[in-house]
Amino acid sequence: MSIVEDEVRQIENDGVPDRYARGWHCLGLQRDFADGKPHSIEAFGQKLVVFAGEDGKISVLDAYCRHMGGDLSQGQVKGNTVACPFHDWRWGGDGKCKAVPYAKRVPLRARTAAWPTLLQDGMLFVWNDPEGNPPPADVTIPRIAAYDDPEYTDWVWYTTKIEGSNCREIIDNVVDMAHFFYIHYSFPTYFKNVFEGHTATQWMNGEGRDDIQRAAASDPNAPISTGNSSVASYHGPSFMIDDLVYHYQNAEDVPSVLINCHYPIDANSFVLQYGVIVKKLPGLDDAAAEAMARKMGDFIRLGFEQDVHIWKHKARIDNPLLTEEDGPVYQLRRWYEQFYVDVADVTPDMTDRFEFEIDTTQPNQAWRAEVAQNIATRDAADRETAESQPV
Repeated sequence: MSIVEDEVRQIENDGVPDRYARGWHCLGLQRDFADGKPHSIEAFGQKLVVFAGEDGKISVLDAYCRHMGGDLSQGQVKGNTVACPFHDWRWGGDGKCKAVPYAKRVPLRARTAAWPTLLQDGMLFVWNDPEGNPPPADVTIPRIAAYDDPEYTDWVWYTTKIEGSNCREIIDNVVDMAHFFYIHYSFPTYFKNVFEGHTATQWMNGEGRDDIQRAAASDPNAPISTGNSSVASYHGPSFMIDDLVYHYQNAEDVPSVLINCHYPIDANSFVLQYGVIVKKLPGLDDAAAEAMARKMGDFIRLGFEQDVHIWKHKARIDNPLLTEEDGPVYQLRRWYEQFYVDVADVTPDMTDRFEFEIDTTQPNQAWRAEVAQNIATRDAADRETAESQPV
């Protein structure tokens, strides 16, 4: 054997970034912040306070009062300000101190950091930029038409905290075709990626795994999913919109919109959020439609929970050893790098259009054989159990 063949592949790890991605980050649903109370959010290596004033406007500020360091998230909302619990200094959503009740005047420098916000489709976004620049007009989150469509349910939403992992791990899923079979109980029959500008898109058609569905089915009369069609796009570093359609045997297709988003707590932890709205099938009332959305969301959660388990225990690897069927991991990471460098350092190879389609022939042959073997093994075990029962 040659020296090259004998050489052990070493894992390279250059460490996590020392800054947080530039872009819009979703903090959660608007309705969860609109209760007239201050909310504490750990994000971007610091604490933020989120509050809705009596005018209904939601604002995001640095959490610590510039007077004596009181935690504004422990204070009260008074009018359109958040009042510090320490000395009642009252801060407006623009970051300016509006009143010091016991003082003749407010100090001229009484200003704290106010984060640019976006309220859209029932969600709250904040803009993060290490350089302190405002969001450019062309860097947007697309509107979700289905959100305003009365034929769709409201958001069914999930939130989980991921510790011990950098948020880049979730981004890699955009190109990782194979993990859909092993983690999400589907195998892709079509898989393509396109990266361009600040958007990274994944096209996928998938078929359901008969071995998993048969084992998990609690109701033998429930419709069996034959697969799904998905167009999922990251718009910026942390917010994905997935137009997802589930197909069923002898039943109507179920269109839905899946949100997959996150924001960093620090370099080694992040909050993962995902939500789904589902088109109401004919004959379903609102309660039944929401129950269907919840069932779909719970199924998606199973996959995410397996992802989370892997992220918590895997090593960060900056030089992954890949096959052709693993997809354009390095190109995706190059696209993702644009959000971690100064705007002046963004290069064309980070934003120019790139397309890659995976040939799914070999993976599907292997996976179909594995599914058939799993079913045969389980059928044999069932027969053995039945034969061992007394007549």
